[in-house]
Amino acid sequence: MFTIEAIKPEEWHDAFAIMRPVFARGDTCAFAPTISEAEAFAAWIRAPEATFVAKDENGDIVGIYYLKANQPGLGSHVANAGYIVSEAARGRGIAAELCEHSQAEAKRRGFLAMQFNLVVSTNEVAVRLWEKLGFTVVGRVPEGFRHKQLGLVDIVIMWKKLS
Repeated sequence: MFTIEAIKPEEWHDAFAIMRPVFARGDTCAFAPTISEAEAFAAWIRAPEATFVAKDENGDIVGIYYLKANQPGLGSHVANAGYIVSEAARGRGIAAELCEHSQAEAKRRGFLAMQFNLVVSTNEVAVRLWEKLGFTVVGRVPEGFRHKQLGLVDIVIMWKKLS
């Protein structure tokens, strides 16, 4: 069992602690494996419209997502989100719950659709999950990601209408 709520300022350090190993792996997120805590804070807290965390029954942070407009101005009706689940909490449905929560939150904020700009094609678990949740692959960028182990791999762009 877990809850999802807006991140509190005092929770940032704990959230970054679950994010750091995911970034360091260099296989699913575009952020540099060596991203600093300050850089991550700017990208995940300052820049987005909102950031939420999933907490387990002990109150420990097990996942995080941000929500923002995919583009400014005339593209601002399409939301974008990024998700991270702690390595220890994988396989418990947290990513699906975070994604569903982000869609509801995006709709509540007036977004009409959601787009993921960079889903690493070799992250087959994520691609399958997003498809299961109604997202469609609308594009593919050959060699758009520098995978830490595999070298250059494709990325897919996924989209879903929220209405």
